[in-house]
Amino acid sequence: MRVDVEFTSGGVTLRGWLYEPVNTAAAGVPLVVMTHGFAGVKEWVAPFAEVFSKAGLACLVYDHRGFGTSDGEPRYEVDPMAQVDGYRDAITFAQTLDGIDPDRIAVWGTSFAGAHALVVAAIDRRVRAVVSQVPLTHGWAMFSRLVSPIALPAMHEAIAADRLARAAGKPYQMIKSASDDPTDLVAMPGADVYEWLMANGPQIPTWRNEVTLSSVDKLQSYAPEAFLRRVSPTPLLMVIADNDTLTPTDVALTSYAEALEPKQLELIPGGHFEVYGERFDQASSAARNFLLTHLAR
Repeated sequence: MRVDVEFTSGGVTLRGWLYEPVNTAAAGVPLVVMTHGFAGVKEWVAPFAEVFSKAGLACLVYDHRGFGTSDGEPRYEVDPMAQVDGYRDAITFAQTLDGIDPDRIAVWGTSFAGAHALVVAAIDRRVRAVVSQVPLTHGWAMFSRLVSPIALPAMHEAIAADRLARAAGKPYQMIKSASDDPTDLVAMPGADVYEWLMANGPQIPTWRNEVTLSSVDKLQSYAPEAFLRRVSPTPLLMVIADNDTLTPTDVALTSYAEALEPKQLELIPGGHFEVYGERFDQASSAARNFLLTHLAR
């Protein structure tokens, strides 16, 4: 029960899939808006949507602007605020769909989109519940962990040079999302990131192992932590991996502690990518049960 859909955000067409439960109530069903993380594609989110839709929840899964099947230039530009706007426009689109209850819409986000889900829930009171999975919760904290103090000056020099080049009319500089070469300038350093991306990305035609360098500039200035306490009174589930080095566990747990009630924590054994692999059942079941509870009539 999956159909192709598209909607507009900021003048750009975003594309995705609508998962419709088999048993659709005449009065309308709740819906979960879902999208992917940094340098991802919607295909990585689809397994979670399948779990949710089997439980009776509709799901709207889409690619961020500039990624996957969605339009948008420059390609592979990770722009946090444009992506937040995309979520909000997805909510608006969902409210117009036949068979959907416009008052029972949740947002779910993973990794970088886990940050967006928090921001959207904080500023958009249409959101009935929010799931933030292995989330980035503090842009500078993540950036300063991933980029060593030795490499930081070179990264900032590259960012400044890219700005000058674009001002002179040159194209955006592209860098790898991840690499097995420690000397490469990459967005997400680390062997575990590279191994997971190489195992799950190349088979998807629309995926590329690259982002704009300006995406990294935007990452370091993104501050989802400023919105944490504003999520309340919307119910919040945070799914956190207990050995996460990409979106560091201690930073995420500190953010969870700062969030106000009502909130719920699901601690997953392992690293950042376990929620998509060996711990998928735990992560997806926790989110499904939470969403069913808080999207009930």
